[in-house]
Amino acid sequence: MQIQTILRACRINSNILFQRNTSSNSIPPQSKQSTIIDAWGQHVTLRHVQDPIFDSLRRWTKSLNYREAPSVASTIAALDEAGVDRMLISAWYAPNNIMISNEEVFNFVSQSNERLIGIGSVDITRPHLVMREIRRCIEKYGFKAIRVLPWLFQVPPTDRRFYPVYTACCELNIPFCTQIGHTGPLMPSEVGRPIYLDQVALDFPELTIVAGHIGYPWTEEAIAVATKHPNVYIDTSAYTIRRYPRALIEFMRDNGRKKVLFGSNYPMINPVKALDGLDTLDLDESTRALFLSQNTARVFRL
Repeated sequence: MQIQTILRACRINSNILFQRNTSSNSIPPQSKQSTIIDAWGQHVTLRHVQDPIFDSLRRWTKSLNYREAPSVASTIAALDEAGVDRMLISAWYAPNNIMISNEEVFNFVSQSNERLIGIGSVDITRPHLVMREIRRCIEKYGFKAIRVLPWLFQVPPTDRRFYPVYTACCELNIPFCTQIGHTGPLMPSEVGRPIYLDQVALDFPELTIVAGHIGYPWTEEAIAVATKHPNVYIDTSAYTIRRYPRALIEFMRDNGRKKVLFGSNYPMINPVKALDGLDTLDLDESTRALFLSQNTARVFRL
């Protein structure tokens, strides 16, 4: 009888130890409690990460030093490490330079078991092709938005070449995504001033605009535009939580709780690093859920 009791106790202790060891290698506790959707990521091609335009970034990060194209499995592993459920990944189109094509994004999404969500892009210097390509992205590939970066074209989002994109997004009822703030690559930052989006939102009040990268050093400008226009949002990609400006954190806690989306800018910043320090934001449970997934799900109709 004593032997059976001892064996039973050993089994119990063994199970407890196993559970502790398992939990130590699993996703962070906060990730288990909340669904997480990353609003800005890329599954890169070698054309993209090896483009000379990113040379200035390689001085301070090793995340772009790829010698071979990464597998979709490696991107999914990065999501799993951080407890991220899904990530929106984008095509990259510059003037006469397709760094990540819409077709490639579709193929990456198709291999991801619904963990990756596609966002298309277009070359605005070819306006006669814009509507056709955006319609193909949405109707053929099932993408959820279109992203175009002003700094790649060195013109602000008020430039006339952007307007066919806005028209197409309105007609197809999809968000337009862009970058605000200074540029990491050695390109003019002025075109990333958030205030430009004020005029865009006035001209296209029905257009949903998701402005990524926080808008630094013009974050308060971004907050003003997002506050003024019901369809303008901010995502936190390219910044770790410890670098969020105080004004943005206060906005998230108050009247901007439904206006800010979590993003990482993977692979420049891994999701696990982008989420580090989440508890320091001191968000209540409902605001935390809005930030990590609910705002993104609502805006992109996921």
